[in-house]
Amino acid sequence: MNLHLENKIIIVTGGAKGIGLGICKVLAAEGAIPVIIGRKESDNQLAIKEIEAAGGKARAVVAELTKPEDCENAVQQIVAEFGHIDGLVNNAGVNDSVGLENGDYNSFVSSLHKNLVHYYLMAHHALPELKKSKGSIVNIGSKTADTGQGGTSAYAASNGGRNALTREWAVELLKYGIRVNAVIVAECYTPLYNTWIQTFDNPKEKLKQITDKIPFENRMTTAEEIANMVVFLLSKKSSHTTGQLIYVDGGYTHLDRSL
Repeated sequence: MNLHLENKIIIVTGGAKGIGLGICKVLAAEGAIPVIIGRKESDNQLAIKEIEAAGGKARAVVAELTKPEDCENAVQQIVAEFGHIDGLVNNAGVNDSVGLENGDYNSFVSSLHKNLVHYYLMAHHALPELKKSKGSIVNIGSKTADTGQGGTSAYAASNGGRNALTREWAVELLKYGIRVNAVIVAECYTPLYNTWIQTFDNPKEKLKQITDKIPFENRMTTAEEIANMVVFLLSKKSSHTTGQLIYVDGGYTHLDRSL
């Protein structure tokens, strides 16, 4: 499908790996120019090389998104280079297992900065350009806000916040023609997920236990499947869709997992 995204400048936080990289690849395949925001120059450049090898274009800005000044500087750099911003994908974050029993004030607040605060800051700083372009915002969220997981209070709270901000921004930005939606992820095999699964005594057995509970085809969602929805929401093909939380999860969140 031609989504008419040629030469659109789309910011993708955490775009160098995992779901973010999947989003960047699909954007580039549609002719857009994803701008990766990531903390490591080496990771950013590897992602750009991968995208360019497939015939696409991409750029990158190094930023530590837990630092408010880095969020502002990243947006300023992008505007200085391209002169406009057409979309924002808030994706960066980590399930860092800051729980109620094993956490404290500092770790909880630190996790909020890793997973929620920069969503607000990136949207805040990109907003002047998004007003001009009538661009779109897509927030990546997690099923933990709906289902709970145990032992990850800060991450669950952050994702609840992402969902709330999606609806709040959709209302606030109606007058500018800016659409805001969220794509909610359940189980997607990323490098971070692989690191987590390897902490178990029998990773293969644990992985099978998880995939057996995913109703549709008993498999994990791919990064490309998530990316396809994100890119559709960024495009004018979804021109009357805003304020929606869209679950790309094989039915994990809402269907009976005993099926």
